[in-house]
Amino acid sequence: MPSLLQRAIHAIDPETAHVAAIRALSAWGATGTPLASRAMALPTRVAGIDFPNPVGLAAGLDKDARAITGLFALGFGSVEVGTLTPRPQPGNPRPRLFRLVEDRAVINRMGFNNGGLAAGIARAGAARRAGVLGINVGANKDATDRVADYVAGVTAAAPVADYITINISSPNTPGLRDLQQGAALAELLAACMAARGATPLFLKVAPDLDAGMIDGIARAAIDARVDALVMGNTTVSRPPLNARDAGETGGLSGAPLRDLARTRLADMRRATGAAVPLIAVGGIDSGAEAYARIRAGASLVQVYTALVYEGPGLPRRIVQDLAALLARDGFASVAAAVGA
Repeated sequence: MPSLLQRAIHAIDPETAHVAAIRALSAWGATGTPLASRAMALPTRVAGIDFPNPVGLAAGLDKDARAITGLFALGFGSVEVGTLTPRPQPGNPRPRLFRLVEDRAVINRMGFNNGGLAAGIARAGAARRAGVLGINVGANKDATDRVADYVAGVTAAAPVADYITINISSPNTPGLRDLQQGAALAELLAACMAARGATPLFLKVAPDLDAGMIDGIARAAIDARVDALVMGNTTVSRPPLNARDAGETGGLSGAPLRDLARTRLADMRRATGAAVPLIAVGGIDSGAEAYARIRAGASLVQVYTALVYEGPGLPRRIVQDLAALLARDGFASVAAAVGA
């Protein structure tokens, strides 16, 4: 991204800029994405799904499924929209989104702000796709039965999505991460697997896990036959940071999350024994980093925060660099490099 344009965007309030970007991508998609170049093919098959390339957009950017066509035109092999909750909710009070430019990071405490399941699913079903569409579902903040909220989301998303992600990893909905362990997790997975029909079901967990929790999640995912684990989300931990807003509460994403995300990916790979495909998220901003995660055991990667700093050309660059790295090391496919 040209430095002048980047500086202009970074001069705008982060949430205002976010909304403007979604509107622009939506408008571009509605006009047929003129001037978009053909995305490079780097196919791979995960959870029975054929992905045009292994680079996906993580949930959180397009919460309400408004810009699917435009996002695919950037070169993503998959786009995950949401998180969608059964009922609309405004999320947490503003300000709730902070750029940490010096750290190439973001802190957010959005709180699952979205317009609700019905509207999001309708838009997702009507969108033109050039890749794999994931729908990420969650529970309302004031839900009295969170399992029922997830089941409602899975049931509604199953006819539309190529895969569904149940998100129990957000730090911004009080108590949500309690679903990541023990009987609560087993109950949730059993209910959602029963509701998903034939649509693959993914589970998204946090990076802020200890060894016991990782082992428990791995066992639960294997026992329930979950199709993939998304590893992970933002962190509530705080490595050393330099930006003015470093002390804000919420989940931290971007470059400072990289080391933790790498470690937790390796931990989950060991805990699952490669029995469940893994999707790496957190601090991925280049083809080299995506390749390192694949070699460490990820079948797919997802990006989000890096788009803020690397610009909309990032997914295409990652795919091109991945292809070159695979060829350099003699791998005939992405799948051949996973965990190698």
